[in-house]
Amino acid sequence: MSLKEQSLSKNDSKLEKTKISICDLFQNNTSEILQKMEYQVPVYLQGYSDLFTKYLHSFNTLFGTCRMSEKQFFDKLGVDHFVLQEIVDYWNFLKNLSLIQIELNSKFVEDYIEFRVSTIESFDKSLTSIFDYYTKTLSEFNKK
Repeated sequence: MSLKEQSLSKNDSKLEKTKISICDLFQNNTSEILQKMEYQVPVYLQGYSDLFTKYLHSFNTLFGTCRMSEKQFFDKLGVDHFVLQEIVDYWNFLKNLSLIQIELNSKFVEDYIEFRVSTIESFDKSLTSIFDYYTKTLSEFNKK
């Protein structure tokens, strides 16, 4: 084999190794981005858990201190406990309303994610069908 043929042969093998596939490019980049997002989920969950733990601790400290001051204040004023019970009932209503809203929001997010997953699965099935048809059509051209 001549030197020129060897050089061409090496170039052909280099070209074969460096052929760029747009599909591979998109697949690799998309996979890397989605994996990075997936890996961040535990960080987000832990962060929110830590945040709510701090809120809870802070409010417990605040209201614990408040309780001592409140007892002295209401005892000096002579406030009827019936009035305080009405306040308790009102705040329990607001609390229950908040809890229901949290549950509804969680259900919404759960349904939304289920919808998105179902949409992606349908899209995947459609693409598979399209590419199957495309492959069959191309193979018909190759027969002629």
